[in-house]
Amino acid sequence: MFGRKFPQGAEITEQGVDYRVWAPQSERVVVRVTARDGTPRSVPLRPESHGYHRGIDAEGVAGDRYLIELGEGARFPCPASRFQPDTISGPSMVIDPQAFPWTDQAWSRPAFRDLVIYELHVGTFTPEGTYRAIIDRLAYLRELGINAIELMPLADFPGEHNWGYDGVRLYAPARAYGQPDDLRALVDAAHAQGFAVILDVVYNHFGPDGNFLRQFTPDYFESRHHTPWGEAINFSRSAEVRAYYSANLAYWMEEFHVDGFRLDATHAIYDDSKNHILAEFGEVVHARGGYIIAEDERNVSQLIAPPKEEGYGLDAVWADDFHHTVEVALIEGSMYSSVFEGQLRELVNILQNGWVHPPPWPPGQPRYNTPCAHLPPERFVFCISNHDQSGNRAFGERLNHFISPETYRAASALLCLLPYTPLLFMGQEWGASTPFLYFTDHHAELGRLIIEGRQRDLQRYPIFAEQLTAQDFASPQDPKTFARSKLRWDETEHDGHSACLRLYREALRLRREHAIFRPHDREHLQFAELVSGILAMRATDAGEDWLLLADLQGGHQGNLRHEAFCALDRPGEWRVVFSSNAPAFGGSEAASYDAGTGQFTFQNPEVLLLRAN
Repeated sequence: MFGRKFPQGAEITEQGVDYRVWAPQSERVVVRVTARDGTPRSVPLRPESHGYHRGIDAEGVAGDRYLIELGEGARFPCPASRFQPDTISGPSMVIDPQAFPWTDQAWSRPAFRDLVIYELHVGTFTPEGTYRAIIDRLAYLRELGINAIELMPLADFPGEHNWGYDGVRLYAPARAYGQPDDLRALVDAAHAQGFAVILDVVYNHFGPDGNFLRQFTPDYFESRHHTPWGEAINFSRSAEVRAYYSANLAYWMEEFHVDGFRLDATHAIYDDSKNHILAEFGEVVHARGGYIIAEDERNVSQLIAPPKEEGYGLDAVWADDFHHTVEVALIEGSMYSSVFEGQLRELVNILQNGWVHPPPWPPGQPRYNTPCAHLPPERFVFCISNHDQSGNRAFGERLNHFISPETYRAASALLCLLPYTPLLFMGQEWGASTPFLYFTDHHAELGRLIIEGRQRDLQRYPIFAEQLTAQDFASPQDPKTFARSKLRWDETEHDGHSACLRLYREALRLRREHAIFRPHDREHLQFAELVSGILAMRATDAGEDWLLLADLQGGHQGNLRHEAFCALDRPGEWRVVFSSNAPAFGGSEAASYDAGTGQFTFQNPEVLLLRAN
């Protein structure tokens, strides 16, 4: 591309601003530039091979605003705009990525198996709702014990607030949160404090407002498939479309120093070509030393199997079966109760594999659950909360809003101490009282359709239909819905919330300091349902012997000396290292385990971690 870094967009070069756009059906393409002093300029683009058009603005500088004119007058924002300073439909801005003073030259990414991921929404994580405001919370996150921040999608979207899954400018950081250099400042500061930064990206559809790619060429889309959210992307038949998306990954890594990605809903990314686009995405990211994680409801091991086993080679996948069975076990009327039973045997099955296998649903259902127990635990991302699990409820409730503090502490400790990659959703570490609701800021007519569709979708679940009859619907378009979703940081100092926070810090400290909770493989791991009716995990390696006991319901008792699974190979005793029901975490003074007799009694839900002495 003669010195260009990326296939499309405005790039600053020694010759001026280099403009390039893909518009194969257009004979005439002109860039209409407005300088910072208001002076207009026109830059005709000459046709190149494969439908691209390119031209140099010798007078161009950073800060220029521009629109792409197709044919005889229709003007649109750049498909690879680096910033939309006013609206998603307004002029794009020329950005100089070299102007930012990076200080992370010595940064080294943590190994994937060491990650503890913290998902957050920029607009609701802090009162200010900006990139730079997150910087002030990094010391808190470091003390919490996480080392990877996952940002919900930042591709610019309509209005002033949105989850991010309605993005339409894949290269433009959302203006609602600040300038591009503000995002760079966040990544730079995160690296300085030891955090990898993972970006959630949406490559399966575009949002319903402000997407002008069809005006440039309908070849971005294909008609053989359709997603629940919009037109499917044409990965099968267009090398230029593939390049547009692969370059987007490289762009975030090279110009913003992002460390990795979470790919939204990869089950809605369709590709019939020999080299699947997901495998290509993995190659792009791994060539730059980064991470790549899929969200995929099919539970297919091909996503995370290595290429030598005909897999796509992604680092991990969101494995939601753990969340679903825990929720069904703990919440009456869960939306997942039609598929998951919430019984201990199901949880053991998930922990032995990564997701339920074989699947409990009939053939032909839209989930596959292929064999996966041969893959390392780190490749499965577990959670008890994320943006979907709260936001897809009628009233945005979190898990801790439904269950007792004791039960929540036990579920939280289990998540933190399992050998699978843990993901926390902002605020769960203190049992936040605030909901996380679904919010949008579309124009009036589209907003009306969004509200009607949201109500219709929720009515499909009996539990939500009943709630909506008794309570007022939280309209996605109401600014109060967005405001109610902002975290209340003062809660971290209140009784109950602060005790829960201490539990997370301690559990994550144990995970960080003992590699046995972050194993390379499953060789030294075992899971079982004990005779006493509770979950047990045994981890042994390099002379260490650990036993985790989990009773998510409470009320179970027994004796470890009567459980073959817990028998020690050498003389010694099991000693308690951690209890989710300890007084420091808001629990009871009464001990649930007697090392002298081996007797345990869980009066309340509890996770107990023991180590052989």
